[in-house]
Amino acid sequence: MLLQGLTAVVTGCNRGIGKAILTAMASEGASVFAIVRKEDPSFTEHCASLAEAHGVEIPIVYADFEQEDEVKAAAKQILQSKKGVDILVNNIGVAQPPRMLAMTNMETIRNVFQVNLFSGILFTQLITKAMMRRKRGSVIFLSSSAAFDGGANIEYSASKAAVIGAVKRLAIELGQFGVRVNAVAPGLTDTDMGNMTPQEDMQVAVSRNVMKRLGKPEEVADAVVFLASELSRFITGQVLRVDGGLL
Repeated sequence: MLLQGLTAVVTGCNRGIGKAILTAMASEGASVFAIVRKEDPSFTEHCASLAEAHGVEIPIVYADFEQEDEVKAAAKQILQSKKGVDILVNNIGVAQPPRMLAMTNMETIRNVFQVNLFSGILFTQLITKAMMRRKRGSVIFLSSSAAFDGGANIEYSASKAAVIGAVKRLAIELGQFGVRVNAVAPGLTDTDMGNMTPQEDMQVAVSRNVMKRLGKPEEVADAVVFLASELSRFITGQVLRVDGGLL
């Protein structure tokens, strides 16, 4: 029970890696504010079952992270609950179907940056104010192997690379307050987003990693739990690559 009695916030957790992170954290004893874009009865049922099974609380918060006012409203709702937040996982992200730069308009690029980078920075700014007062906390951003090898569209690769820059700076600023900031960079993973990759490109990606397979959402979630827990208490400003060995 690595996270027994702690409170976490996880954004974008209704499917894929985010859902796996939510499940892993609850199973390790954390109560979790689950932030999703809109109501989904099946996800609501999943959260209720998970909470009952592990004796934790999983309140659901609805927010569209393309909208700055909704990001602020979500943070306000969480902070007004008076539950001290120990862990923040900025998982929410969007990706577009593969296309060349010549076929990409600037509005698309701005929208992807808004969700993948700007919203996470704003949300972290708001949530970590309480962490700083309490002199402890762990913040984890989800980056991507595309940040290192440009393996996705320009807007996705660039936004995920920018996440790493933000993590480095935030680790410097928040470290003096006992708050750690790290990133997890998954390789191609078996999720709805990952499966947007054309079959031929997916085969190439798999052939490039040492393990010769796609990652699983649960494997990424385990890395996040590690960085959220006291097992990583002297680790900050780092990027943990969960990519099967892209060497």
